[in-house]
Amino acid sequence: MTYKWLKAFRVSIAFVSLLLISLAFLDFTGLFPDKLMKGVLWLQFIPSLLTFASAFSLAGLGFIAVMLITAVFGRFYCSSVCPLGILQDVVLRFARLFKKIKFRYHKPVKYLRHVLLGLTILSGLMGGMLFVSFLDPYSIFGRIFSDLFRPVAKALNNLLVPLFQAYDNYSIYYVDYYLLNFSVYFVAFAFLAVIIILTVKHGRLYCNTVCPVGTLLGYISRFSFFRIRIDTNNCTLCKKCEQVCKAECISLKNQTVDFSRCISCYNCLTVCKFDAIDFSVQKRLANNLTNKVAPTDAGRRQALKTIVGGLVLAPLASLGKEKELYYTATVPVNRTQYVTPPGSGSVPDLLTKCTACHLCVSACPTNVIQPSSSEFGWEHFMQVRMDYFAGYCTFECTRCTEICPTGALLPLKQDDKKLTQLGKVQFIEDNCIVKTESTDCGSCAEHCPTKAVLMVPYENDLRIPEVDDKICIGCGACEHACPTRPFRAIYVEGNEVHVMAEKPKEKQVEAPDHEDDFPF
Repeated sequence: MTYKWLKAFRVSIAFVSLLLISLAFLDFTGLFPDKLMKGVLWLQFIPSLLTFASAFSLAGLGFIAVMLITAVFGRFYCSSVCPLGILQDVVLRFARLFKKIKFRYHKPVKYLRHVLLGLTILSGLMGGMLFVSFLDPYSIFGRIFSDLFRPVAKALNNLLVPLFQAYDNYSIYYVDYYLLNFSVYFVAFAFLAVIIILTVKHGRLYCNTVCPVGTLLGYISRFSFFRIRIDTNNCTLCKKCEQVCKAECISLKNQTVDFSRCISCYNCLTVCKFDAIDFSVQKRLANNLTNKVAPTDAGRRQALKTIVGGLVLAPLASLGKEKELYYTATVPVNRTQYVTPPGSGSVPDLLTKCTACHLCVSACPTNVIQPSSSEFGWEHFMQVRMDYFAGYCTFECTRCTEICPTGALLPLKQDDKKLTQLGKVQFIEDNCIVKTESTDCGSCAEHCPTKAVLMVPYENDLRIPEVDDKICIGCGACEHACPTRPFRAIYVEGNEVHVMAEKPKEKQVEAPDHEDDFPF
């Protein structure tokens, strides 16, 4: 029986999944529809599980669909829907252009699998997301594409702009990007390097030894309705199936398949020329067609390699008009609470739900959402925060709240977002250039959308900022615009719990007297 159509179907699903999820992270134009983005990410296991745990909505039922599919067909998710798994297949395909890669059976490292899954579940139940964010395959893929590949895509775009404009084509335009902390690039690059090395040497070793989703789905796939079976009557022990098995779960010595590690890639079905491998309903008969689960004795496995190195990205030339900076600020900014994005509700809520996939980082049009380093503590490394050095939160933008797949950022209506107070403005007069340089400025007041910052009379006909934190929403436009260095004269102190700001008072404008005006 030929199974080429089955593999072609699996590859087609995988191609579409990888294409759409990659576009979700690489799109810097804002053209990728938010509804399509949410639909594409609906089947991502851990994000949907977290959404269900927080909201109990249909948006969080994707993980149940994945488990049902696994119970019927095995770990189809790992080979066709999981973006990190598909990325490993792409790496393997390119690697085979340069060298022949043949796999062989390896015993499972069951203790490491179980310990990592247990730690992930335990940390999640206790509100810590470090293990979840660092081991979740979707989040790892997101950081690789958002933190590494997206800046490259922007740089290539900017290189092509002059060429297009030379032919009067303005379909593409210059885009800015903000350089992240070096540790963010290092972590993303290290994960990518480890994934590449493990894939070339041992196929899906990460999926079957480290990944908590793979381990959990492996438990379910042991009892899947359809399974791959070896017909010992037809098998010639040619080892072709074993050599193409990326999961290294086929043992021809025992003529068994370890279903807990099989990722349903169907490579073995297409290479066997003797109809010795079958994919059908499991029948528990005491004959040669009965499959045995491979022994699960602890085996030795080469320790995972760590990559020491980093990625250095040279900044692009500034595309906008540079501001005149004043290096006269001497009072340090004493920020005690960092700001979390709109829709997070509170700092604790964000830190217990964010898996650091950085989809919101990619989607933010002003680059204000950035990965954290030590702002929330080492246990929350890479989770997101508002960085007003990088940008500011646009008054009418709600995109990050609409695309978050984990429920860490809940949807906000535009009217509600305009009154959601992320933090409160603070003014340091001794840093302001109106005082230190005796010169006019007003950048903070000009950029404030709620007029929480106003210019009031000061010495020598100058005007200096005055703040009203009751109507401030903490968007950071004032902090981003402030020209003082190395410290800002105005900044936003984050609210641990987001509250609603007061509505700005609307001044009534008196009608002018036109009695003495010229009639025309």
